[in-house]
Amino acid sequence: MKPVGGEVEIPVGGVVLHGDLQPARGPEAARGIVIFAHGSGSSRFSPRNRSVAQYLREQGLGTLLFDLLTADEERADMTTRRYRFDIGLLAPRLAAVAEWLAVQQPETALGYFGASTGAAAALVAAAEAPKLIRAVVSRGGRPDLAGDALEHVRAPTLLIVGGEDHAVLRLNESSLARLRCEKKLVVVPGATHLFEEPGTLDEVARLAAAWFVAHFEAAE
Repeated sequence: MKPVGGEVEIPVGGVVLHGDLQPARGPEAARGIVIFAHGSGSSRFSPRNRSVAQYLREQGLGTLLFDLLTADEERADMTTRRYRFDIGLLAPRLAAVAEWLAVQQPETALGYFGASTGAAAALVAAAEAPKLIRAVVSRGGRPDLAGDALEHVRAPTLLIVGGEDHAVLRLNESSLARLRCEKKLVVVPGATHLFEEPGTLDEVARLAAAWFVAHFEAAE
């Protein structure tokens, strides 16, 4: 994998999305790149996703955190919430970003890490590009919003949910039943939706890294 790093601008469907592409660290620095799809009302500056991304880089994985919305769209969404649940807008943008990255980093394994509504966008985008996306991880996600796309996902998918996030856990359990790919649901005891409890986000990062590494290497 050739070197990556720094701020990037990604042209997608007539708009430009801004992101932060960072290389892996350490001796195992060529395992692949994980593309982050943030949740509703969040951005590439999400402290939770940035914490997970840092851990992934330490495990030999590059990361791309980017904004699914433009600055104008983000401002509008803060008051109207018009875009945050618009999977029909978010998923094609996420897919286009993966295609852009595949051109920049040919022959590099790619995966999605989605949080909240970003998980639904990740699953829809993965279903549309079965040969491009090697693995998907959802953190406190809403996979139910992916709808019928769930049955067409081929990338191995890990769903991580907090044990105290009861409503989302039920939605993940029903979504798991619809997935036809390699799949797993892990419940983190004591965690609520944002994994703010001590040690819970660390567990998410550990689970995600293990999932990506295993499936990136299996596809080589």
